[in-house]
Amino acid sequence: MRSFLPKTSYQLIAGWAGCLLQLLLNQAFAQVPKVVQPSNQVWTAFYHQTRLSDKWGLWFDVQARRTDFMDRWATLIFRPGVVYHLSDDARLMAGYAYARFYPAEPQNDVQPEHRPWQQLNWEGKHGRIETNHWVRVEERFRGVLENGQLQPGYTFNWRFRVMVSGQVPLWGDETRPGVPAILLQNELWIQAGKRIVYNHFDQNRLFLGLVYPFSKQFRAQAGYQNVFQQEAIGNRFQNKHTLRVFLYHSLDLRKKS
Repeated sequence: MRSFLPKTSYQLIAGWAGCLLQLLLNQAFAQVPKVVQPSNQVWTAFYHQTRLSDKWGLWFDVQARRTDFMDRWATLIFRPGVVYHLSDDARLMAGYAYARFYPAEPQNDVQPEHRPWQQLNWEGKHGRIETNHWVRVEERFRGVLENGQLQPGYTFNWRFRVMVSGQVPLWGDETRPGVPAILLQNELWIQAGKRIVYNHFDQNRLFLGLVYPFSKQFRAQAGYQNVFQQEAIGNRFQNKHTLRVFLYHSLDLRKKS
């Protein structure tokens, strides 16, 4: 597999992301007093991609999250999209996501969100390490809550997400059906917009787990994820210890030559 970007590009991206993360964390932690709220969650998701031709494809994922481990709903997300393949290793994606955020208090309303999104995704292979990177831009239209009750209208802000991951098979030189792999992934989120004042750093997600390919079309992923998120007030943070179980499915409808 040939990498879409030269090796120096990966180094520049990694360096930029590291510097940006450090600046944002410095800004976030400069505020006192800090209050960190821990929680336990379970995240499940199903991702599907269909390749229609050499250039075009379709994307869909659905995510379901429970908080206090499995006690109550936290979030539901439905996210369809269109894929344009720049090559076998790189693709542009765009779509729409609908999310529902469930309240901690049962008498409060569910908060809806409409979220158009655009993404550049590229993959590479460096020795035994298979890498995956993407940069995503989201436009967030969130329902307005006052005292836990949904009001007319929506707020708006931008969100930018940078993800870098690498996986290594437990044996052999490449991931193949029946061979599990170790996956390490980190994703940085930042926000922008008129309403974003104290939490330009939104969150960081660090994941360590196993990937098991049942076939070329279907694989499972499970492991531990830490989500460290800053709230809008600025000095409050959430530290979520998460069990993550994701399923991935793909279809290739191109005619075989």
